[in-house]
Amino acid sequence: MLELITPTARLHTAWLAARDDWGRGVHQDGSGLQPDDDVDSPEGFATWVRRLHEHADESRPAPEGLVHALHWWIVDGDEVLGAISLRLRLNDFLRRAGGHIGYGVRPSARRRGVATFALGGVLTEAGRRGLDPVLVTCDVDNVASTRTIERHGGVLEDVRDTELGQLRRYWIHTA
Repeated sequence: MLELITPTARLHTAWLAARDDWGRGVHQDGSGLQPDDDVDSPEGFATWVRRLHEHADESRPAPEGLVHALHWWIVDGDEVLGAISLRLRLNDFLRRAGGHIGYGVRPSARRRGVATFALGGVLTEAGRRGLDPVLVTCDVDNVASTRTIERHGGVLEDVRDTELGQLRRYWIHTA
């Protein structure tokens, strides 16, 4: 059964299997993973998971250049299928390119409704937090993500060239 869970060090081995499905060094949208994060060692992985939890704590300053964000892993039992994040506000970069919500599904779990499930859950949380509407972006040639966003009522604002490449920018009402 699909669930959204907060990141946990308990799923280190399962998360590594998902990472290896993506390929080492491949960017995983929505994961909060930075290139210098040590996720291979149990200690480094636990440090990364702790940082993801701290990223949501609005009583602490956000890391420089970032905004506060909530992170979830998309799981089926103990199998990690992907990740999704909700950024609690937009800075200039996020307004141009990143949006409020980022998500990614590991290659072997695609085309099974995983992203649709996860986006629906996070849109509900965004609405509870008073974020309405939210900006969601995807690569211009990502047909699956386009369909997922449009299934949830995404209204295309524009297609534009950004520092992340050419993106489709959608607004979704959460109320």
